[in-house]
Amino acid sequence: MATKNNANTKPSAQRQAFIDKQRQRLLDLRDELMEAINGVQKDAVFSSSGGSEVSGGGTHQGDAGSDAYDRDFALSLLSKEQDALHEIEDALKRIEEGVYGICAISKEEIPEPRLEAIPFARLTVQCQSELENKNANHRLGGRDNIGFSSAYNKDAEDFSVSLDDSED
Repeated sequence: MATKNNANTKPSAQRQAFIDKQRQRLLDLRDELMEAINGVQKDAVFSSSGGSEVSGGGTHQGDAGSDAYDRDFALSLLSKEQDALHEIEDALKRIEEGVYGICAISKEEIPEPRLEAIPFARLTVQCQSELENKNANHRLGGRDNIGFSSAYNKDAEDFSVSLDDSED
């Protein structure tokens, strides 16, 4: 089980070394995402600026549909990449604030294997699962992948999730 940790408590030397390694991973991921976002944006601009017969009167209906699909796909990809970029930026901010790797709900340390798998995770597996189960019917899209939480808002004053199975 993860240990309790107070945000004001300094992590052990071993934990700090892990956090430093994760910081570099997050920076590398951010750089890769920025390159991918720029590439998708350039491709979308090129394909919509008349790279072929996109804007001509002789465009076939099938081609126009295919172009619209490609544009929608690129926008969807950009949205997901920007969501991931936001999560990475939030994780880097948590490192600076000294709360990286601390569950936002239980305040327990998030186990290192989880952070290795999802370096921007905000919650322990138990809390993430509990949150997803309690909010399964309220999900309307957005960041609902594991490690992302559309229901979690750190600025919400009335946000609370009980880990007690007797409450529903």
